Amino acid sequence: MRETISPARAIDGVITLPGDKSISHRYGMLASIASGRSTIANYSTGADCQSTLACMAALGAKIERQDGSVVIEGGLLQEPAAMLDAGNSGSTIRMLSGILAAQAFTSRIGGDESLSRRPMGRIIGPLTEMGARIEARDGKFPPLTIHGGALHGIDYQLPMASAQVKSCVLLAGLFAHGDTIVREPVRTRDHTEIALREFGAEIEIDKRTICLHAGARLTGRELVAPGDLSSACFFMVAALLLKESSLVIHGVGLNPTRSALLDFLVSMGAQIKVLEVHQVGGELIGDLRVQSSPVTGGVIEGAMTAALIDEIPALAVLGAASHNGLTVRDAGELRVKETDRIATIEAGFRQMGVKIETDPEGFHVPGGQNFHAAQIDSAGDHRIAMAFAVAALAADGPCAIEGAEAANVSFPEFFGTLRQITQT
Repeated sequence: MRETISPARAIDGVITLPGDKSISHRYGMLASIASGRSTIANYSTGADCQSTLACMAALGAKIERQDGSVVIEGGLLQEPAAMLDAGNSGSTIRMLSGILAAQAFTSRIGGDESLSRRPMGRIIGPLTEMGARIEARDGKFPPLTIHGGALHGIDYQLPMASAQVKSCVLLAGLFAHGDTIVREPVRTRDHTEIALREFGAEIEIDKRTICLHAGARLTGRELVAPGDLSSACFFMVAALLLKESSLVIHGVGLNPTRSALLDFLVSMGAQIKVLEVHQVGGELIGDLRVQSSPVTGGVIEGAMTAALIDEIPALAVLGAASHNGLTVRDAGELRVKETDRIATIEAGFRQMGVKIETDPEGFHVPGGQNFHAAQIDSAGDHRIAMAFAVAALAADGPCAIEGAEAANVSFPEFFGTLRQITQT
């Protein structure tokens, strides 16, 4: 599908975003293994999170939609009749594998062509240490055949910053004999830890060490998924790029392990104000006001890279228009996302006449650049499609985003919402 985006004068209006993708995945899985009924309001509409629900339904959870919420009757899982389909979702296959490894049956899980190229060795390793037996294509790629069985807790040092791998190990630890400990090299998003507590697990956190105590009994909950801050990032960047913009975003998740985005944007000079904050289900939720403002640029590296890994495509667009540009380091993880995002960002920028220097672990985008009308290929990556749609708003002519349907993975309403608040 092609979307044509014309240059705009401003972003103006009030929007509410679909539920946070990361949180929705975790709520869907935990509700399916908890005893009793859970109700999840504002569950993500993205295709990835629907893949998680489809997998849990295939494993025996009773899932229905009532009054805009997802209602799940959880309990014991059962052997699926066919291979589980994670679609394009790395979160689904990596985190769900932890649960599957502990079940008393064999299961297979795979996904689309893009997911089939994403490495799974990082979860196979710790799950094998816990006693799982997993077969993979060429030893590391989906589909995975997971021979479930008894697991034991481990003390695991993550070799890389990955909330998905951390979550996989903790979810496996729910069924393990003995405590499960995960040690992080840098702090990553902690939605799994918060959700586990909400469902009744006993979990202790000391800086970057997480200990899940054995014998957890999870029970159903009534929950609300906050608006997705990663999705909000695209609109925030658009408002900062275009003069005379003023945007209010309601009900956005402001978890401290995710709000590094706000800290970074403010450090660049962005005018962002948090209007109201409250807590629901252990997660902070608030309203944001963003106004157009000149930004200086900055450097993303180390722990900041891990915290902003999903927002980097949008931030690269802002960096090109900033005064000093944007440098991204320690971001090799970008090369094993839905696409090699360093390569796809570079390709899109070159199409738009924007200079960029790349290396295996990151890139540098000089500031003060202009975007030129072009045809951009999303390469099937939702964040690339949305980031370049935002860049197109500041271009010198209409731009065509090929493969725009990729946005459906996380945000099916994206282009409609963008049109709603764009002033030409």
